[in-house]
Amino acid sequence: MFYNKDKMLRVTEIIYLLKKEYPNSKTSLSFKRPLESLIATILSAQCTDKRVNIVTKDLFKKYKTAKDYANAKIEELQNDIKSINFYKNKAKAIKETGRILVTEFKGKVPNNMNDLLKLRGVSRKTANAVLGNVFQIYEGYVVDTHNIRLSNRLGLTKNKYPKKIEQDLMKIIPKNEWLNLSHLFIDHGRKICKAPVPICSECVLEKICPKIGVIKRK
Repeated sequence: MFYNKDKMLRVTEIIYLLKKEYPNSKTSLSFKRPLESLIATILSAQCTDKRVNIVTKDLFKKYKTAKDYANAKIEELQNDIKSINFYKNKAKAIKETGRILVTEFKGKVPNNMNDLLKLRGVSRKTANAVLGNVFQIYEGYVVDTHNIRLSNRLGLTKNKYPKKIEQDLMKIIPKNEWLNLSHLFIDHGRKICKAPVPICSECVLEKICPKIGVIKRK
């Protein structure tokens, strides 16, 4: 396994190559305001961004403020997002988050980790995404399924748990690249480094990737 200094050098090359491959990499969730980013990110858990964007196109026209979500009838809110995975639980989380935003934060989305984690349905991953995408504040690394898969295959971590992977990656990736590399890994994971079998023959990282745990294509 590589030492941290070696990993940092490899990360620099990984970022360079992926930026060339995906020059416009960014979050694929559609939003215009902080509240929209928060709601979309809550909905995206275990659901595709494409599906979330379809749902939020109408949702954001109907619910414009935290108070709107707080006052929503739960059955109606569930119906509005029913094509989203786990829509019943997410509707409850969004309604409760709306209430907390109104009662504790004057209806505004907070811009720090501690306060964001007080909201229902908000994990550290969700908070990191909102802080980075909305406020350009980088308190941590957004670890989703693509980042878990790619960071392990590239030998940047041995861990399988998001919190431990986040800590490993934060030690070797420049802070100003935390959010950007997370987006790059998502784009690359969707297009090339797929589960369970990646398309290594078309991968820009093929020459520097140790391919840890990679299943060979038949």
